[in-house]
Amino acid sequence: MSVPEVYSIAQTPVTCHAFNADRSQVALSLNDNKAYIYVKQGKEWVVEETLTEHDKVITSIDWAPNSNRIVTASTGSQCLHPLTGRLVWKPTLVLLRVNRAATFVRWSPNEDKFAVGSGARAIAVCSFDPENNWWVAKQLKKPIRSTVLSVDWHPNNVLLAAGSADMKARVFSAYIKDVDKRPVPTVWGEKLPFNTVCGEYASPAGGWVHAVGFSPSGDVLAFASHDSSINIVYPGGPVIHSIRISTLPYVTLAWTAEDSIVAAGHDCQPVVFSGSEAGWALVGTLDDTTSGGAKSTARAGTMGKLSSSAFNTFRNADTRGHTGGAEVAADTELLTVHKNTITSVRPYEVGRDGTVSRVSTSGVDGKLVIWDVGVVSVGGVTGRLGGMRM
Repeated sequence: MSVPEVYSIAQTPVTCHAFNADRSQVALSLNDNKAYIYVKQGKEWVVEETLTEHDKVITSIDWAPNSNRIVTASTGSQCLHPLTGRLVWKPTLVLLRVNRAATFVRWSPNEDKFAVGSGARAIAVCSFDPENNWWVAKQLKKPIRSTVLSVDWHPNNVLLAAGSADMKARVFSAYIKDVDKRPVPTVWGEKLPFNTVCGEYASPAGGWVHAVGFSPSGDVLAFASHDSSINIVYPGGPVIHSIRISTLPYVTLAWTAEDSIVAAGHDCQPVVFSGSEAGWALVGTLDDTTSGGAKSTARAGTMGKLSSSAFNTFRNADTRGHTGGAEVAADTELLTVHKNTITSVRPYEVGRDGTVSRVSTSGVDGKLVIWDVGVVSVGGVTGRLGGMRM
């Protein structure tokens, strides 16, 4: 079985990450107000540059592959848009017009707009104003009733999906007259003026919608919510497939093909769902926890070399209150590569046909991991997800 690439980036959480086009650099937030740009040297990632324009914690990062521009969002209701140059990164002013934290940001497919979710019950859709040399926002507000936690663009550059803490996933039109061409009709609708609600879908048991994503064709929507469910929407019917699991919720997801999704979150391992309009099901996990591979791979990236039995006994007594030795500690040891919540899963390597062959994940444990999507372990999730209901 293919072993994932595991990199221990820091001893602090990796809030979010984004790779550049050729994957030679990665931008990270380490749960502070700085954006770190890492470059790969040999088998390690090292800091090449630090962007310090924010004064509050950075919540989201996205890197435009074609224009090579980075956009970051922070809890200080700021959105920083640096432009790349040969030697330095040059920030450009963004008029975001929100009075609460910016929570999530994504570039549009054509890279001429970006959308910013916020705690102001609004989504700022930003486009560039060349006369004033700044990015100006138009806001999607109604009928959002709470903080926007995630957004995702449709391939047509006009439709925008959003998940929020009001327990709803919605599809909006983010059409801007002077920027976008008139979109062709889709399954989501034909006439699409700005702020048209093309679809609204509730979480099955009333959980916050943590993650949303359009399929590669844009004809299917997936969203994951805090009630430990993942939902796949076919708007033509509409047909909605809801998969409930008995473990902890997912907070991030990524489509790898028209019939496949990778989701991850508080359960510390990326899992794969597959299906069609006829039905969806959990297939397995990318983290093989049944063989010794995941365990040894995860340990290889940890800091320090003190792994003796005596040291482990002392450490567990100090941090967990365990006094029964290594046997008791083993009962609570995570066998997954990530040792804490996975904060973000993103496509890493995409083929010419648009199929994602590898994904990257970052987590609260400070790790960055590259996974092969084609390597799915069934046994690793049997025990943990045996209570799954559809």
